[in-house]
Amino acid sequence: MEQVNQIILSKAGSNVELIPEIATHLISSGGKRLRPMLTLAMADMFGYRGEGHVTLAASVEFMHTATLLHDDVVDESDMRRGKLAARKLWGNQASVLVGDYLLGQAFKMMVDVGSLEALRILSEASAIIAEGEVLQLGAAQDITTTEEDYLRVIEAKTAALFAAAAEVGPVIADQSAEMKAAARDYGMQLGLAFQLVDDALDYGGSAADLGKDVGDDFREGKITLPIVLAVARGTDEERSFWKRCLEDGDIQDGDLDRAIDLLKSHGAIAETVERAKAYGAGALAALEGLPDGPHKGALADAVAFCVARVS
Repeated sequence: MEQVNQIILSKAGSNVELIPEIATHLISSGGKRLRPMLTLAMADMFGYRGEGHVTLAASVEFMHTATLLHDDVVDESDMRRGKLAARKLWGNQASVLVGDYLLGQAFKMMVDVGSLEALRILSEASAIIAEGEVLQLGAAQDITTTEEDYLRVIEAKTAALFAAAAEVGPVIADQSAEMKAAARDYGMQLGLAFQLVDDALDYGGSAADLGKDVGDDFREGKITLPIVLAVARGTDEERSFWKRCLEDGDIQDGDLDRAIDLLKSHGAIAETVERAKAYGAGALAALEGLPDGPHKGALADAVAFCVARVS
C-alpha cells in the first residue's frame, strides 16, 4: 500500500498549482484505501508477479477520489473525512475540474499497465458510477422510491467500483473466468454491505464514524434504505412528515431527532444493518472458492471491518 500511496501523491501533481492543492487536501485527509486494497490482495492471492496491480490500485483510488469531489458538489456537502469539503474551500467549479483531472490520470495509469481487459472493466465501472449518480439524482427527495429502485442506485454508484477493483486482480494474474467472476461477486457484495452500513450510520453513528456530519443524508433529502423502510411502514401522518422534510426541504428544529425516533420505532436502522450483514456473508461465501492464504484472510477481514462499524 505504501507504493500505492507514493504513486497517488506523484500522479496528483501538476504544473497547475491548484490541482495538487485540492487533490492532496482530500487524499491526505485519510480514507480507508479499501478499494485499492482489494486490487492488491486479489492479485497477490493469485500469485501475480509484477507492478501492474500497484498501478491499477492507485487508479482505483483516483477514481474513488474523483467521485467524492463530484459527489460533494452534487450533494452540496460541507464536510468530507472530517474536514471541510473541497467545494467549501475552493468552490464547485474547481472541485469538479480537479475530479475530472484525477479521472484522466486514472485512465492514463490503466493504459500504462497494458491490460485491455482491466481497462475495459474499470472504464465500464466509471460509466456505471455516473449512471448511479444520475439515478440517485432522480430518486432524491422522492419518498415513493422503492427498495428495488434504491438497490439499483447503490449497486451502480458504490458497489460497481468495489466489484471492478476486486476483479482486475485476477485479470492481470491471468486467471480463469470462474475466478474473475468470484472476485467480482465478492467486491459487489462487499460494496453493497459498505453502503448500507453508511446508510445506517447516518442516523445511528457519529461524525467520527462517517467523516461527515450525522444526519447529512436527511438534510440533503437523500432517500436511503432506512427511509424507504420507514416510509413503507409508517402512518399517513408520518408519510406527511417525511414528505415535508425530504421532498419539500422544510426541515425544522427537532425534525432530525424525530426522524431517528421513527426509523428506530419501525426497525428501519436495525433492518438496514441486518441487510448489510447479509451482503457481508455473501462476500465471504464468494471468497470460499478462491485460493487459501494470508491474502484471503485480509479480504475476509475487510468484510469484518465493514460490518463492525455498526456492531
